[in-house]
Amino acid sequence: MPTPIAYLRARIAAQRTDNPAMYGAVDFSIHPERLLLDAENPQELISASELRSYPKVAAGLLENRELMERVAAYTMMGDAVADPYAALMPEFGFKRLVDMLVEACDKGLDTVEGAPAELFTFIRSMEATPAWVDMQLVEEGARLQRVAFANVAPWAIRGAFIATFMNKYAALPMALTGTLSNKTAARRIKETATFFGTSVLPGALARFGRGFKAAAMVRLMHSMVRFNVLSRGQWDQKVYGIPIPQVDQMPAGLISDFLISSKVLKEGRSDFTPEERAQIELSRYRCFLLGLPEDLLAQTPQGIVDAWNARALSLRAGFDEATCGGLLRATLEADLIDTSTPQGQIRARLERSFAKVYFMQNFCDGSDKAAARFGVKIRAIDRMRAAAVGLTLLGQMRFYGAAAKTPVVRHLADQRLVGKVRGYLGSLGHAEFTTDAAKYKPVSAIKPAA
Repeated sequence: MPTPIAYLRARIAAQRTDNPAMYGAVDFSIHPERLLLDAENPQELISASELRSYPKVAAGLLENRELMERVAAYTMMGDAVADPYAALMPEFGFKRLVDMLVEACDKGLDTVEGAPAELFTFIRSMEATPAWVDMQLVEEGARLQRVAFANVAPWAIRGAFIATFMNKYAALPMALTGTLSNKTAARRIKETATFFGTSVLPGALARFGRGFKAAAMVRLMHSMVRFNVLSRGQWDQKVYGIPIPQVDQMPAGLISDFLISSKVLKEGRSDFTPEERAQIELSRYRCFLLGLPEDLLAQTPQGIVDAWNARALSLRAGFDEATCGGLLRATLEADLIDTSTPQGQIRARLERSFAKVYFMQNFCDGSDKAAARFGVKIRAIDRMRAAAVGLTLLGQMRFYGAAAKTPVVRHLADQRLVGKVRGYLGSLGHAEFTTDAAKYKPVSAIKPAA
């Protein structure tokens, strides 16, 4: 059953009293500029939103008042269990909080000396696996997604990461934390790849698995960003609402669900195949560990697409050079591959070109003009390189797809995929999943003129 809207709004308001160190100065009655709701004419609302290119879809969603109200509510919701733990930074210090969380994930809560109650609440909430989770199905979903991750992710991760910077209202926290630099952008891309790659390894999402730990670290990092920008006076809630609300974690957490669901609907189907369902359940459980509420984790193809589009419809469109342009450039220029050898230099050029074309095809409706408006210019050489990489990846996907259906070689092929995923994760280096407030930039340094 979905959470009643009245109860949800009460929970949102309670953040101020439950966690005054973080939200004490936040007025949750304010309607932020980023959030589009009933205050405007429906046609004006659609034209101002991220879904403006799909007016018929947007008009249909506006009739689903309950869904739109729910999405609007979660636009003002942080992480109810990770936020209070992050708010202990003045008392325990940044490093101690990280160390205690790592120990709790690796060895259990009982081993953490002097663990605060907030840490127990945080970890216990992640251990409270919902009744709808079928871990066998989750493991099968991970096995199926290993094919795509092992072969495609190393080439596409930059392009997918770029897509998260297309809106200034959602992208501002990343800009504030210093991700405008090449080095920091590369670290964030690698951390993202590390989390999703770790999550598809066998047993990774079990209680003491690497994926469980990575999810906890990601949540703490997001909560630390919220605490730092809110407590340092670097945030304008009248414009942006709250930093990294629950709905802004949907694009990264549910992108695979959205693409699978869109394909299902285009084929005229109303439900998933068993293989698709397994991948959807992997993603839903992974999102649960990341703190996304079940209200945002739809189960049907139409429900998933509607939830994704409702978030886009609630978000005011906005792209500016200072925030979005800077993040895009830093991401495109980030060094993700060792170029100390001729082979590395060739691979780096191929990877950048493929990532740009991947971004254009998946997030700009295949339009190079639309991609150029976001600062991603597609040249003829980029298309040629991307085509060469794409043909290679297509061959690999077909090979592993066929191997998965052949009993004799299925296990061997999967072992090979696990090895490829681990090898890629090793090339990314150690993921810290941390955020250094000393490197944050003031809003005035990146905020565009009115």
